[in-house]
Amino acid sequence: MPTDHFADDPRGNLERMLAGDLYIADDPEIAARQQHAMRLAARYEEAFLDDPGKAGEVLAELLGSVGEGVELRPPLYVDYGSNISIGARTFVNYRLTALDVARITIGEDCQIGPGVQLLTPTHPVEPGPRRDKLEAALPITVGDNVWLGGGAIVCPGVTIGDNSVIGAGAVVTRDVPANVVAVGNPARPIREI
Repeated sequence: MPTDHFADDPRGNLERMLAGDLYIADDPEIAARQQHAMRLAARYEEAFLDDPGKAGEVLAELLGSVGEGVELRPPLYVDYGSNISIGARTFVNYRLTALDVARITIGEDCQIGPGVQLLTPTHPVEPGPRRDKLEAALPITVGDNVWLGGGAIVCPGVTIGDNSVIGAGAVVTRDVPANVVAVGNPARPIREI
């Protein structure tokens, strides 16, 4: 039988999630928001093929903010969409997975390769709370003019500095300073730019 982790907390799971605290995702209001985002992402993909102007409108409805001149090729996978902002002139290639339980901020003039994953959710390491389905999230920030190579994975709480390049397939587990090339698993800077 799971422990009642929130016995002294009057907030609902959505309120806890939005505050960045531990919560349980099995909640009807959270599920409704995720379903809404999935519908908008599907509409965006359909509109992208048939009507680029309409696609831009749907993307603006799905995401928290979209800068001028953003090109985002579907499919796009998000938890909510509303916690994502993308700066002007950024290009996002196919199959971005942006799990935006916490805020995801992508700067201006970025290049994001196919199959990139931006993952804000975290789970307890301890087996009991994890079995009880607790989770939380930490924000991700991608600076201006960053290039994320295809298949790169950015983990919760990471900030990538302006002008940096993350190699294809890299797993970014900690902050990357500005003006470096970082590669590997875990990603490490190998040279300055």
